[in-house]
Amino acid sequence: MSTPELTTIIREGSSLYRCKIPIDHQRTCQCGRTNINCMTAKEWLKSQIGVWQFNYEARDIRDKSMHPATFPISLAKKVVQLFTHEGELVIDPFVGSGTTLVAARDCNRNAVGFDLQEQYIDLCEERLSQGSLFNQVKQIAIQDDARYIPPYFEPETVSLIWTSPPYANLLNRERKNKSRRSRNNEQLGKVEQYSQDPRDLGTMKLDEYTRAMGDIYEALLPLLRPKAHCVINVPDMWWENKRITIHVSLIEELRKRGYELRNIIIWDRTNIVNRVGIFGWPSNYITMGVTFEYLLDFWRPPTATKGSEG
Repeated sequence: MSTPELTTIIREGSSLYRCKIPIDHQRTCQCGRTNINCMTAKEWLKSQIGVWQFNYEARDIRDKSMHPATFPISLAKKVVQLFTHEGELVIDPFVGSGTTLVAARDCNRNAVGFDLQEQYIDLCEERLSQGSLFNQVKQIAIQDDARYIPPYFEPETVSLIWTSPPYANLLNRERKNKSRRSRNNEQLGKVEQYSQDPRDLGTMKLDEYTRAMGDIYEALLPLLRPKAHCVINVPDMWWENKRITIHVSLIEELRKRGYELRNIIIWDRTNIVNRVGIFGWPSNYITMGVTFEYLLDFWRPPTATKGSEG
């Protein structure tokens, strides 16, 4: 299937809204049939280290007034390159500023991202307009609720689901991070939540959030090829002097919904955080949550060879 427009924006009222979208999903590389990616042995060896670190580049969005929770393009590229081949299809259920789409284009993968908020779809469109003339893969940003993703795709056509979702009500409170207090920062004391839309997972308490994520990902599971991966970037959070283990809740919920946990990778953020403030001293030891996050790697279990190693 060939598609002339390499960037498409779909909004409510579009002819493609909640319809099957024309996008390629077959690999275009010459890799072996059982290979899960296009990596060399040397690249594979480096990727086996379970702690990853990344740097920002000029194209990255770091302005929190544009989007409150972004990640480096290099992180998305690493995940895309590790779990897909060139030409295959990646989806991001919570695409936000569009970093996944930019990374997928860099890696010669097709990608579709979804977001509730028009302002973020506009941001995706702006970033994708700065495209490569030599890349023939397609990137699509769709303004829609992640609960309505399945109608856009045929079953077993997606090779990777990758996202950094809203984190329950982590951002839905005034910003108090001490690492920002000594700087002239407009975000201090502000609520950085994406929106107050009741459909927004970022407005929910943990139990409600976990169930909603489970519902969304259960509906996405049939879209994945057998043994295709699903990677979720998530932190934990402190709430009323207690650690809220969002990553544990998501692991347990997705297992109930048919996913199998394969790996937990630590994103070491120490090289990109601002000056670290002091928390808890001298009576209450608290690790700095901004210095690391989790990358939870699941897959759709193989149907024919259930229980075999990938």
